[in-house]
Amino acid sequence: FKTDRPVSSGINAEWPLRPGTNLNLRMKPILLQGHERSLTKIVYNKDGDLLFTASKTQTPNVWWSINGERLGTYEGHNGAIWDMDVSADSTQLVTASADQSCVIWDAETGKIKNQMSAKSPVRSCAFSLTNNILCFTTDRAMNQPCFIKFYDLRDKEQVETDSPFRDIEITDAKVNRMIWGTVEDYIITGHENGQICQYDWKTGERLRVDHSHDNLIKDLQLSKDRTMLISASKDTTAKLFDAKTFQFLKSFKTDRPVNSAAISPIKHHVLLGGGQEAMEVTTSHTKSGKFEARFFHLIFEEEIGRVKGHFGPINTLAFHPSGKQYASGAEDGYVRIHDFDQSYYDFEYDF
Repeated sequence: FKTDRPVSSGINAEWPLRPGTNLNLRMKPILLQGHERSLTKIVYNKDGDLLFTASKTQTPNVWWSINGERLGTYEGHNGAIWDMDVSADSTQLVTASADQSCVIWDAETGKIKNQMSAKSPVRSCAFSLTNNILCFTTDRAMNQPCFIKFYDLRDKEQVETDSPFRDIEITDAKVNRMIWGTVEDYIITGHENGQICQYDWKTGERLRVDHSHDNLIKDLQLSKDRTMLISASKDTTAKLFDAKTFQFLKSFKTDRPVNSAAISPIKHHVLLGGGQEAMEVTTSHTKSGKFEARFFHLIFEEEIGRVKGHFGPINTLAFHPSGKQYASGAEDGYVRIHDFDQSYYDFEYDF
């Protein structure tokens, strides 16, 4: 039976706490089926009422986060969507695609406002905090180096003529993820060799480099107050840093590649998603693939719970701005929205 409406089903959330303190939750997730291929990015808008999803298909979607109703799609790309971001006022959406373009959309109408071209696939993109500066990064491919490009959206000529006011050429490992920092003075980049860097967009200077990871950086996210940075890596760890100084704070270790990590806005919790490599999924059982979303205590670095449901590696995670919900997107093509039960808020870590 095919439907354009969300399908809901029950799922058990397991909380492997210390003996005698086990807590079993039964959350009923909303399943969003709007993509035929694996998810690459999900993001809430600032108010949390909208959820934007992108995948290796060429059409991003937007949904109501409260009930999973699909509001529309954004048609115009000719390749996989690797990254996207929504402006603070929810009026604009920007997408980075393998079709060598970065597109700014009218979030409400789905119409293309501007399209910037590159000479290689565009890997990541983001609006600055004031929405005045757009940054995107390109892959090292097709005999082209990796670039970080900056556009001032207040200058229409830059966008219309595809003339960024600053290009930063990356001569070593290519950029796989990019986000804006604590303030609008710098960006943070995650590279394929595991290093995390800060760049001053005004001068193009590299300010800081961290080598804590030794494999591909899959995701970078900030805490709600933008003071902490969490990184997810293929080296099976997620690490917490001070977003400005890069001081190392915590490490969360797993036995699988970590594809995404998010920090709860209201609890001392960190959410990790990943799993067995996608190319090996067909040779293993669902249970052995380890596709659960895993909750860790932010301070004590201990795992406090798991949520099952996906039939493939989780590629992207996001907490609702209120902290009362989270969404996950996986290799199986589904997005799952989980609203936390009261037991989640009542739970206190026993130390």
